[in-house]
Amino acid sequence: MNQNLESDYNCASAGDDLHQLKQELASLRAQGAGTKEQEETINRLENQISFIMNKCGINH
Repeated sequence: MNQNLESDYNCASAGDDLHQLKQELASLRAQGAGTKEQEETINRLENQISFIMNKCGINH
């Protein structure tokens, strides 16, 4: 998956991308409180998930 999401994101990839992002996010959260770098990564993942869901009209 492309790390930098753009306004021309292809929603056909949303299912696979969301699954991958959510797995990565769950893994990081399971590690507990971490470093500033881990917190930034968690924030980035949450933002990417939100972007895809908003862009592709996915409601969860």
